[in-house]
Parts: sequence; C-alpha cells; structure tokens
Amino acid sequence: MPAYVIADVREVRDADTLLEYRRRNTDAVANHGGRFVVRGGDATLLEGEWPTQRIVVMEFPDADAARAWWESEEYEAIKPLRRGASDTNIILVEGA
Repeated sequence: MPAYVIADVREVRDADTLLEYRRRNTDAVANHGGRFVVRGGDATLLEGEWPTQRIVVMEFPDADAARAWWESEEYEAIKPLRRGASDTNIILVEGA
C-alpha cells in the first residue's frame, strides 16, 4: 500500500538554504523509492483555515520505505537545513 509524506511549510526564514535542502532531498527521496507528487505550486484554500506557504507531497511504495527515508543517514544530514530555514509540519499517511 503506498504511503505519503506531506509537508506543510508554515514559515520560511532562509529561502537559499531551503533550495539547497530541496536539491539534496530530491536524491534522498528517490534513493528510497519515493517520488514527488506535489512540490509547491499554487494552493487554493477551499474551506477552513490553513496558513501555509508551500505544500509538498511525496509518495513511497509503503510506510516502511517512507520511514527508511526519514531515518536514513542521508536525510538526517539535511534535516537541520530545513529546521533552521523554515517551520514545517510533516506527516506520514498510508494510502488506500
């Protein structure tokens, strides 16, 4: 069953650092069988409140592959870039 990692970027403090993070994360995601389904783009709020600046959705073959990416040395090395440059909520959701 596919699994999705959804990132909701709330605040960006350092756009240049985030560009470097995105560049390095592209390979990290691919190395764990993942792909980007949504990577930014226009978002239209249809209902409620959602003060986001950017949405990213990554698809992995399953939750184990997503967790392997999340816990990998490759991704651990770049988490500080994202954390220092933005406030981001990230969730893992299993698909149907």
